[in-house]
Amino acid sequence: MAGLTVSGESHPILKDDYASEWMGIDVVALDDGHATVRMTLRQEMLNGFGMAHGGMIFAFGDTAFALACNPVQPPPGEDANITVAAGVDINFLRPAFRGQVLTAVANRRASTGRSGLYDIQIYAADPADTADTAPDRELPAGAAPAATLPGQLPADTAPGELIAEFRGRSRTISKKQK
Repeated sequence: MAGLTVSGESHPILKDDYASEWMGIDVVALDDGHATVRMTLRQEMLNGFGMAHGGMIFAFGDTAFALACNPVQPPPGEDANITVAAGVDINFLRPAFRGQVLTAVANRRASTGRSGLYDIQIYAADPADTADTAPDRELPAGAAPAATLPGQLPADTAPGELIAEFRGRSRTISKKQK
């Protein structure tokens, strides 16, 4: 994959995000208000019908949402704040199955004061349809590739089928000190 494996180096909020690590989420692209992530559906992510559990698709979309909401490097004076979900809606459009590669594309639609609105499209494609075609890119340490334009997938990503639409409402709050 062209992206970076989930780690604190690609985005600080992923440093201790054990759920996203367990899911095997790869960061494909990050930019202010935008994020693209990928993961492959494994057997333990399926429900009793043999398709992706809705909670797995939701959690996957939620990770893309969180990455789009929180800057990799907060502006000066903003590092004591985090942006979290105030509410979300998800519409499941089609099933996804074991071995398929999911791609979530998150884009900020609006931001006013401490509130924001984000749309996340989640796609499923067969592994053969998601092979990398873009040349490897050298990135500075800690950097992730820039996101595409809102609503677009990276050039090396086959869209597959749109399987879910996730809309998130965000709120910026003070970070709780540990």
